[in-house]
Amino acid sequence: MVDDGAGRTPDVKVVGGAAPRQTWAGLPWLVRSAVVWSACLIVFVVALYLLGRAAVLLAPLAIAVAVTLFLAALLDPVQLALRRLRLPGSLAALLTVLLLLGVLIGVGALVWNLTASQFGELSEELVAGVERTRDFVTSTLPVTDQQLDRIIDQARSGLGQGGGLDPVAGARTAAEVVGSALLALVLLFFLLKDGRAMWHWMLDRMTGPRRGVTAEAGRNGWRTLGAYSRGTMMIAAIDAIGIGIALVVLRVPLAFPLALITFFGGFIPIIGATVAGAVAVLVALAAKGPVTALLVLAAVIAVQQIEGNLLEPLIMKRQVRLHPAVILIAVTAGTLIAGIAGAFVAVPITAVAWRVIDTIQRRREGAPPPPAAPPAPPEAAEAR
Repeated sequence: MVDDGAGRTPDVKVVGGAAPRQTWAGLPWLVRSAVVWSACLIVFVVALYLLGRAAVLLAPLAIAVAVTLFLAALLDPVQLALRRLRLPGSLAALLTVLLLLGVLIGVGALVWNLTASQFGELSEELVAGVERTRDFVTSTLPVTDQQLDRIIDQARSGLGQGGGLDPVAGARTAAEVVGSALLALVLLFFLLKDGRAMWHWMLDRMTGPRRGVTAEAGRNGWRTLGAYSRGTMMIAAIDAIGIGIALVVLRVPLAFPLALITFFGGFIPIIGATVAGAVAVLVALAAKGPVTALLVLAAVIAVQQIEGNLLEPLIMKRQVRLHPAVILIAVTAGTLIAGIAGAFVAVPITAVAWRVIDTIQRRREGAPPPPAAPPAPPEAAEAR
């Protein structure tokens, strides 16, 4: 400021946004931090809400794309092996898809022939197990039959099962499932045939450091998805075999259908294994009594502990592992958005997203990549 000679300082008008900046700078740092973090939280919540609404509206398409990526990561080694035999890309992709269909149809026919006559008995045994559990609860705890019925009705109502069946909604759901399955098969063929070319085309449109970061993040995300898909199938098969052997040794009826339920439940982490184990325990309770049911429960817990503490770190490696709390949140969110299919794809999507974000963050900080990442296959080396 300039003195006017009389000891007075003339007023100086603040130009532009200097006053708001001075006001902001004059606030305590705690207030400024709270304002910034609150604004970021609001933006994040709004974006998450809009993304959730879009996912609900486009759930069949989103599920089809997610299942396609899952199957492509699972079958990519088969397709690469066929290409090493000098087969054209289109023929290798077609043979891979046909191999998948053959395995699914063959396994489905075998399972149907072995278990079709037993699923009715399984339903009866399950109902009997639920009734025995109900009698135990009402005789042990201070709960009456009417109170228990009320609790069950409230649970069914909360899950959306309180009303009767809607034929129109059922037909629409069946049509969506069939359409999503056909779309997934077509997308799977094109992804196996031209997936790497599509990825290279996208990388060619990028310049500067973003190209390297995107290439590394995409490569690590694809490795994570492949490791998850193959590891999940192996762990589900091991769980089904282990629990199936325990059921056979304990002479629990319907061991094969229960092992099959355990296998499919293994694709939904934590929740799927818990539900499959509960079904096995209820059937053992109804068929053999409480002692055998407790032994089945001990076998289920032992198999799951071996899976969680030995098999999963060994097969999945550290790059795929997520905290159980994150898995529960992801599975719950996927279930609320798209039911069982959403629960199936929620965890691999979360694992891939976390791997991509972690790669980008490491590149920005200049940190070396984690040592657990496996080397890239020769066919994908050019993506670098």
